[in-house]
Amino acid sequence: MFDKRFYYLIKIQYLGYRFHGWQKQPDVKTIHLMIDRTLKYILGETRFKTLGAGRTDAMVSANEAALELFIYNEPIEDFDEFLELFNHNLPQDIRALSIEEVNKDFNVIQDSKVKEYHHVFSEGQKNHPFCAPILTTILEPLDVELMQQGAKLFEGTHNFKTYCYKATNKGEYTRTIESSIIVDNNIYVANFFPKKSYVFKIKGKGFMRNQIRLMFGCLIKLGRGEVTLDYIKSTLQNDSTEVMDYIAPASGLILHSINFE
Repeated sequence: MFDKRFYYLIKIQYLGYRFHGWQKQPDVKTIHLMIDRTLKYILGETRFKTLGAGRTDAMVSANEAALELFIYNEPIEDFDEFLELFNHNLPQDIRALSIEEVNKDFNVIQDSKVKEYHHVFSEGQKNHPFCAPILTTILEPLDVELMQQGAKLFEGTHNFKTYCYKATNKGEYTRTIESSIIVDNNIYVANFFPKKSYVFKIKGKGFMRNQIRLMFGCLIKLGRGEVTLDYIKSTLQNDSTEVMDYIAPASGLILHSINFE
């Protein structure tokens, strides 16, 4: 018997601090596991499967992420009712934002145009422990102005092999970064935040394993005086064999938005 399928794009947000990333893994809690558990509960006997737009690391959060929901035979009749029921049963650190029907040609991985990530950080002091889930604390003073210059060097099309975790000689490492800047943080605020914090904002179609954390790690080393702007330029050359040895903490990294238009 032929099974009719229905296709939906769901936008979600989550605090990743207590999860082991997006991808399902044995014996640990992940975002994808909790999403599928909740859908199984609310959909009952209706068959379904889900596909995420990408994977986030352990402790990484998302202001706006996306997944594709495939439902067999039984379409969702009322989107508002579905969202209310979905959110009522999801854990408090995961929320569904929206749902829309898409056609069978839509691919949540291939059709994403631009992803924007934010890495929130402060420097030079110990912060309130409540900051830990969404802000990276660098205890040493950093030259943020120099880091801002360094961030701009990542813009454009470059060889990012240095910034791929466990890169091999077979991967495709030429990638394009649309925007890479460090600005004052006026996006994520709370009364327990430090008076001064910053956001490393980066936009691109897709990113390799730990790419953003390795890039930000290099900027932290720049701010500490451990590397130079010329060093960053050299790592982006086609013949670079440099391996970045510092991965920035995950807890300040946030998938801010994902665009499919």
